[in-house]
Amino acid sequence: MFDLPKISIITPSYNQAEFIEATILSVLGQNYRNLEYIIIDGGSTDSSADIIKKYEDKLAYWHTEKDRGQADAINQGFEKATGDILMWLNSDDLLMPNILSVVAEKYREDPMKLYYGNCIHFRNDRNVLSWGSDVVKKTEENKLNELDYIIQPSSFWSKEIWEQTGKLSEEIHFGFDWEWFLRAEKKFELQPIAECISMYRIHDNHKSGTGGDKRQMELLKIYESYNPQLSELYELLMNEDLDEVRKFNTIKFKIKDKLGRHTSFFQKIKTKNKAYQKFTNKQIEQLITML
Repeated sequence: MFDLPKISIITPSYNQAEFIEATILSVLGQNYRNLEYIIIDGGSTDSSADIIKKYEDKLAYWHTEKDRGQADAINQGFEKATGDILMWLNSDDLLMPNILSVVAEKYREDPMKLYYGNCIHFRNDRNVLSWGSDVVKKTEENKLNELDYIIQPSSFWSKEIWEQTGKLSEEIHFGFDWEWFLRAEKKFELQPIAECISMYRIHDNHKSGTGGDKRQMELLKIYESYNPQLSELYELLMNEDLDEVRKFNTIKFKIKDKLGRHTSFFQKIKTKNKAYQKFTNKQIEQLITML
C-alpha cells in the first residue's frame, strides 16, 4: 500500500442527499489502496448524514456542522488531509472508474505540476444529454486569465502546491476555484492531460447555473484582479440581454452564419455599442461562455 502515493479527496456537501451516495461510491469504488477520503457536511437538514454514516468506517474523517460556505468546507477538509496528492469532488459529481491509478502515475512523473484532465458533463433529468471536453486544445488556444478552462473535479495537485499557493478565498462563493488556479499558475506549471477524470452533473439546483447576478459580480472582480482589460468587456456583456447574446453559440445560428444568411453577431454587437470595437471576436466569444 505504501508504495502508492496517498491521495486525499475532500467532498464538501450541503443538502445533497439525492446525489451524495453516488459520489461516495465513485470514490470508494476506485479500490485505491492508499486513499484518504474526507467529507465535510455543512449541517444538512435532509438525510445526507444518514447516508454518510453508512460509509463512515471507510472514511478518514467526516462531520456535519454549520460552516461559512463551500470554500470554508473545502479548506477545513484540506487542513485535515495528510495525502501526497489533493483533490476535491463536490457531492453531485463523480469520479470515472479506476482513475486514481492514473492520478498517482501523473504525480510520480512530476509532483510539482498541477494536473487537470477532461470531464463528461451530463444533465440530471429524463432528457439524457452529455458532452465531453478537450482541455489540451483549450489550453493551447486560450489563457487562463481570459477563460476558466480547468474543470475543477478533474484537477489534482501535491500538498506542497496547496501549501505554497494558500487556501481557497472564502470571500468568493462561485469562482473560488478559478481564482485559486490563477494564483497557483504564478508559481507552478499547470499541465493538461487527455484522460477523462470526472463526471460533472448539471441539475436544477446546480450552483453555477443558479448564481445569477451574484456569480457574475464575483467573476467580474476576478477579471479586475487578473485581467483588467477584459473586466471592461465582461461588464459590458453583463448588461446585455443574455438570451440574445447566447444565441450565437447554437448550432442553428452557426449554420446560418456559415451560409451568410444574417449579419454577423459580432458585427451587430460592435455596431450597437462602439465600446466593443476594441475587443476581438474571440475575446467576446470567450467571455460570453463565462456569463
